[in-house]
Amino acid sequence: EVRIVQVEYAQDWLADPAERGGANRQAVWRTDPALAGPAGCLGDIGTHAYQLAAFVSALVPEALAAEVHTFVPGRRVDDHVQAMLRYANGARGMLWASQVASGAENALRLRVYGTKASLAFDQEEPNLLWFTPQGGEAQRLTRGRVTGAAARHATRVPPGHPEGYLEAFAQLYRDAAAQIMAREAGEPAPSASRLLTTVDDGVEGLRFIEAVLASSAAGGAWRSIVRPRLAIRMN
Repeated sequence: EVRIVQVEYAQDWLADPAERGGANRQAVWRTDPALAGPAGCLGDIGTHAYQLAAFVSALVPEALAAEVHTFVPGRRVDDHVQAMLRYANGARGMLWASQVASGAENALRLRVYGTKASLAFDQEEPNLLWFTPQGGEAQRLTRGRVTGAAARHATRVPPGHPEGYLEAFAQLYRDAAAQIMAREAGEPAPSASRLLTTVDDGVEGLRFIEAVLASSAAGGAWRSIVRPRLAIRMN
């Protein structure tokens, strides 16, 4: 049973006022609430961390206590967020995302601790997964050496050849195409393609943003994540 979910996403590309002067067009629109919405770092990369944690753990929190903060003077959206998470099964979690973490590149990291073992993943080392049983030795699992239908479906090159960020987009396109072709043929979607993200996953991210902003506005008070009476499919 999952007890603890720890996820973080640290970048440094907005540690300086990159949006000023208009040269960095990415920075300009991402820090403009009229274009990007009220959530800066929270909406840009905080949602990625949230979705990764939910997808891997198969859990979504029912409540959170959070703070968003803006470090760079004059910036109109947040550039840093931290949140404590509570899950229905009694698990606890923490999420941290920052775009002003000087020296950080694209550090998306996840740790999940259960009653019998833990998992650790670092997106900057995407071919590796660490599995550590309680009281045992850490096991370094490498992409291409793990058996199972889902692993085989998402693996294209032999072990030892780097595979990661760009191939992740290819996987999404491949699964989307498989579902579209099946629908046009009047057939059910291939089971291997059903891990593909859906609009429900995007809406869940917006629920997370809404709850974080409400909690932060209330001084970090606990706020429930309001959902309809429907199952949330995050994996």
